[in-house]
Amino acid sequence: MYPLTKRGLDLMISFMASIILAIPFIVVALLVRLTSPGPVLYWSERVGQYNNIFSMPKFRTMRVGTPAVATHLLTNPDQYLTPIGSFLRRASLDELPQLWSILTGDMSLVGPRPALFNQTDLIEQRNACGVQALVPGLTGWAQINGRDEIPIVQKVALDQYYLDHRSVAFDIQILWRTAIQVLRREGVSH
Repeated sequence: MYPLTKRGLDLMISFMASIILAIPFIVVALLVRLTSPGPVLYWSERVGQYNNIFSMPKFRTMRVGTPAVATHLLTNPDQYLTPIGSFLRRASLDELPQLWSILTGDMSLVGPRPALFNQTDLIEQRNACGVQALVPGLTGWAQINGRDEIPIVQKVALDQYYLDHRSVAFDIQILWRTAIQVLRREGVSH
């Protein structure tokens, strides 16, 4: 019964958030378009449940032509940021289009963050722990316990903890703590 309840929560919250955030969506889209050439959205190839690849939308924060690797693997990642890219990342506004992925079922509100298709070290470690069985999330237990600042081994251990302890109540706790961290702008490296 938990997956149905979880999916219902995902649909209800993401649908309501899409309506409430319609104006900020439009404003951010205009700012992205006016401050750098290229599309408003960046579609990133990500690893979903059971290692299925899906395209995840984000507001574009990097210049067109930036290598498709995790930001921490770029040499001097700041050189690739658009004029408003750093702000969008710090405020987590670049993540808003992922509500679409939640509505389509590729993602959940809560779960392990979807790995890039080429993050083989993260994917292999998650597979070894059974984490690949989870639908990836907009936020997760690892996100609120370090986000970009923790090593992969620790991130996978936190993802496995979520796998072993998941519940609707735990999801609500993670969502609440995520909202607090986003408001405080904690744990974002760029």
